[in-house]
Amino acid sequence: MADLRSGGRILIDNLVAQGCERIFSVPGESFLPVLDALLDTPQIEFVICRQEGGVGYAAEADGKLTGRPGVAFVTRGPGATNAAIGVHAAMQDSTPMILLIGDVGRDVRDREVFQEVDFVAMFRPLAKWVARIDDARRIPEYIARAYSTATAGRPGPVVLALPEDVLSDEVEAIDRPQVKPPVQPACAMATMTLMGLLNDAAAPVAIVGGAGWDAAAAHHFTEFAERIGLPVATAFRRQDAIPSSSAVYAGNLGYGPNPKLVERIKQADLLLVVGPRLGEATTDGYTIVTPEHPGQILVHVHPDPNELGSVYRTDLPICADMREFAELVAGWDDEVISFSSGAEARREWLEWSTPQPKETKLDLGMVVLAMREMLPADTIQCSGAGAFSGWFHRYWRHGPFPSQLAPTNGTMGYGLPAAIAAALRFPERMVVATTGDGDFLMTGQELATAVQYGAELIVLVIDNGSYGTVRMHQEREYPERVSGTELRNPDFAALARAYGAWGETVLTTEEFAPALERAKAERGVRLLHLKTDVEMIAHGTTITQIRNRARKS
Repeated sequence: MADLRSGGRILIDNLVAQGCERIFSVPGESFLPVLDALLDTPQIEFVICRQEGGVGYAAEADGKLTGRPGVAFVTRGPGATNAAIGVHAAMQDSTPMILLIGDVGRDVRDREVFQEVDFVAMFRPLAKWVARIDDARRIPEYIARAYSTATAGRPGPVVLALPEDVLSDEVEAIDRPQVKPPVQPACAMATMTLMGLLNDAAAPVAIVGGAGWDAAAAHHFTEFAERIGLPVATAFRRQDAIPSSSAVYAGNLGYGPNPKLVERIKQADLLLVVGPRLGEATTDGYTIVTPEHPGQILVHVHPDPNELGSVYRTDLPICADMREFAELVAGWDDEVISFSSGAEARREWLEWSTPQPKETKLDLGMVVLAMREMLPADTIQCSGAGAFSGWFHRYWRHGPFPSQLAPTNGTMGYGLPAAIAAALRFPERMVVATTGDGDFLMTGQELATAVQYGAELIVLVIDNGSYGTVRMHQEREYPERVSGTELRNPDFAALARAYGAWGETVLTTEEFAPALERAKAERGVRLLHLKTDVEMIAHGTTITQIRNRARKS
């Protein structure tokens, strides 16, 4: 006869069975049996954050780093609503993630009791699957299905609500073994057709990175592209999909890409898209590659058949696991003609990504250049959203996958929680969180989490006293009418020290490299507060230039 266990104990036992090593959480009284079970479960590190938004971001980042679901646990009502941003990020990033929510008891449901929310209705548009577990005996079934759903096809988030009385029930349950996502091999006939299209092409370009991408896919696809000289661009915030050091790396798409790369893609006669959905950011509002793409052949490789042909007319759809496809083309025996365009595209990117000094007191281009020279090639660079990120998209050089954590849904506050997840997952690697002032203060309280768990990371807070991205749009539409975008900020270095971290303020370009050297010599959490001039609003323009263009239009 099986032993009686609480629903909380069954839940934790089955998370262990599925390979869960870490849970990010803000505790709540709605899942006390789970907290108790974790006390006797050394296999799982329980990372307590300071707000559920940080929980969601950290779990999403952990899933992105490992390819296995990052796990978050929050309480009902405000806990779940706060964590929803992490679910949205995971959905748009195609990241495997599981959000567990302690819910109200079954006996009082549908009375709008304290903190009650209909989570199935709330999360259905945000997640791949949402469910409520009403029987503790079925917890193993639901957890196994959650892992399978989160990782199969296009990865994404799963949300499970667990009523508090289900977690306290003492029942018998049969645990499920670890599930493995089904591997979809690439069709050899379709791949042969692709090779024929490449042989007939004059100006092919690949766009890579996205659903199911991993280190093996990066290695094999880089090998293939370099062998035939195929230019490789990366999708928005997927710049580590192949190493920046590759001889065919052509740069990244998204906001503010290299105009020469944009023109190269528009003039391409064959587009090989491996992994991305070709979303709005990657295609600049569906203009760089249009849904009909006249005069271009589109080969789209994606792990989810529902994605293929959903927006874009697709000439050759290939439903395949990214690693399987990349390994197949890397080892393809038939000769494919070589292209000189890969080397040409790389030269254009090298020119574009080499910063030139600007007439400003603290030059972020020179800051990124110094970081490139002083930090290891495998540094994991984590950022949220804001005008500051443009300098890193353009000038930073990414090493082996995974080395970039940045949300494709453009959510602010992501960088610091993501960096904490990276530092805990890869303690041997350098981790840097690059944040803006508005961006940082969305989740800056997670400095306490980083310090508490001994995370080794460097945080850059780039402070121009403004919501910079909004200010750019504002100046373009309503020049000199500044409304709602100015910020009064704290002394971020002093704030870091208050949390128990190391902090220093940087005011000039010349001060940055020595300050970074001192930060490298310290241990734990180190924060550099970079005070910049809002006039230099972006890597390619100033407020004055935006205003002048607006007046002429």
